[in-house]
Amino acid sequence: MKFDGTFEIDNVSLEEVWLALSDPYMIKASLPGCQFLVPVEDGGDVDFEQLRTEAENDGEDPPILPDATPEDVAERAFVEGNTYATLIELSVGNVKPSFESTVTITEREFPRMSAAGEGSAANSAFEMSAWMELSEVEDGVAVEWNAEADVFGKIAQLGGRVIKPVANRVVKRFFDQVADRLKEVGDAADEETQSSLRDRVSGLF
Repeated sequence: MKFDGTFEIDNVSLEEVWLALSDPYMIKASLPGCQFLVPVEDGGDVDFEQLRTEAENDGEDPPILPDATPEDVAERAFVEGNTYATLIELSVGNVKPSFESTVTITEREFPRMSAAGEGSAANSAFEMSAWMELSEVEDGVAVEWNAEADVFGKIAQLGGRVIKPVANRVVKRFFDQVADRLKEVGDAADEETQSSLRDRVSGLF
């Protein structure tokens, strides 16, 4: 099953979008149904129940842009070759699975990032690969994205006519959330230095 599209975010820079989409906490906050997104050892056994408990007990996540400092976001950004565990709860037709998934960042070279992963839920599973690439457009930034997924089990029986609209809705909500956060970056300034947050993001590149 293939998915692709282009999403445009107005009045932002390439660097701002790249930094936002490299932040695990921004992804968690913006992705519908995401319970946690944390680094794990590649190839090791992942205890998703323990990770869920830790996520529930850890309290609030660190701030994300524009409240976070660009330096803090860059420090915790995705790392090429690293693997991350996530738990995502979604409604697909009359099924509401909790997908326990691991995702490895296979490439991260500004302005392109790609990943591969796999996940499972009750009587369902998937394998996927995806990439995104940023480019400047007249009013901001375009995010071109593409994903391929093989779905097995109960959810696969629902067919593409059910799965694709759900996936497209999730992607749209995700990018809308990211766009809403980034709209505030251009006007934000550090309280101590009064330096432009946008300038500080650009200074990291």
